[in-house]
Amino acid sequence: MKFQVKIPRLLGSYLATEMLAPFFASFLVMNCVFFLAKLIPFLDFVLELNIGLADFIRLFSYIFPNIFLYTIPMAAMMGVTIGFARLSSDSEILALKASGISMYQILPPVIIVAALIALLTSFVSIKLIPLSAVSMRTLSYQLLKEKISNGIKEHEFTEALGDVVVYVDKIDKNSGRWSNVWVSDMRQVDNPVVTMASSGRMNSNIKEMMVSIELKDGSLHKPGMNNAQIVQFDQYQINIPLHLPQTSATRLNKTDLTMGELLEEARKSENNPADKRRMLIEFHKRLVLPVGGLMISLIGLPLGLQARPGKKAIGIQAGIAIFILYYILFTFGKAWAEKGVFPVWLAMWVPNFLFFGLAIFWITRVSNEQPLIPETIRLFIAKILAAIMVPLKTLCGPLVHKLKLWYPKPNRSTSFECMSSMTPVIRGDAESKEFHISSCENYFAENCTMIFKDIHVAREAGFKPCENCQRLLDK
Repeated sequence: MKFQVKIPRLLGSYLATEMLAPFFASFLVMNCVFFLAKLIPFLDFVLELNIGLADFIRLFSYIFPNIFLYTIPMAAMMGVTIGFARLSSDSEILALKASGISMYQILPPVIIVAALIALLTSFVSIKLIPLSAVSMRTLSYQLLKEKISNGIKEHEFTEALGDVVVYVDKIDKNSGRWSNVWVSDMRQVDNPVVTMASSGRMNSNIKEMMVSIELKDGSLHKPGMNNAQIVQFDQYQINIPLHLPQTSATRLNKTDLTMGELLEEARKSENNPADKRRMLIEFHKRLVLPVGGLMISLIGLPLGLQARPGKKAIGIQAGIAIFILYYILFTFGKAWAEKGVFPVWLAMWVPNFLFFGLAIFWITRVSNEQPLIPETIRLFIAKILAAIMVPLKTLCGPLVHKLKLWYPKPNRSTSFECMSSMTPVIRGDAESKEFHISSCENYFAENCTMIFKDIHVAREAGFKPCENCQRLLDK
């Protein structure tokens, strides 16, 4: 007998709509936030090169693939969480279960939507990011070269090349050749090296990010403390590397390599383990993050189902915490891979293995109508918190008492009413039949397991205040 899970088409499309609507809304909001975060350092680059609006839009569009790599997975998790939180709050999940639709019939649409979003993230990570990196480098170089070319004018000393100052007597507008050229090069020297030539021109090498000044029929003058050098030449070339402003908008590295090029560079770096690890880390990163987006999207399902009618939804806050935790683990794994503590593939994929297990565990518990955190773990956490809070209460009690002296005392006629309205304020000891108010030093005692809404309820249950609480109540 084959086990089949039939998914009604209407149900699948309805669930997909419920997830995709908050996904697109979250995606838009997150990209706006990242846009503003990237805009400020990017403006320095724009103002420095005096970039027009069209080139500004082109440059900024090349940054978005790097932003999408993080916003798409987070928006996917928020879409699943918000969608199912709404369904659960409106009792629609309860209605589906009452109609005989199990959690395993609800799960396939979630997997399909999350998988499609993960494929989109993979396309961004594997294809768009390298293309955008190369395009960013090319356009930035062209803009910087145009700034230099436009800055060189006849009968003017041009300082657009930094420590290289150029003077041109005449520029041919058709061929771009210079006549009667004077160049002063002060790079890494105390006294400038002066070069004079009858003609010259500027060439560019976009691959090496370099411009070259080719001079013909001239002389090079190099002054010195003891002697000076004069060199006659027929042809001379001055290479000037172009350094783009080092901002988050223009800092480019191994991200402009394709997946095949990364593996090829890793093979070439067999004798250099550090370079090999860097290439492999970048290779695995482009695969790990999309798969990680799939894992945290699946976790959004059990988190969203924690919402109940009239109950405050905690899925969104927990989802953000899960997302942050994933990237913290990813950062640790990347650091371990860089240091060679673990093999690159293991260190990079460990967060995905952990979150896959967490997704399966939570989905199974939700399907069996069980809480996400088992009772044994919750009791263990409660014991740890109690062990921390009791000493903290003992240490901070005198300080809190002193701070209370700075506040005006409440009216006696309303103090008892205010004390009774605090929930819960009364803890009782079942053995001694004594209760303690929150300001009592025995409030967090181990035997105080009974909790009462107020003092009246505690007295009606046969409990009486301890000596310390009685003095406080008398005051």
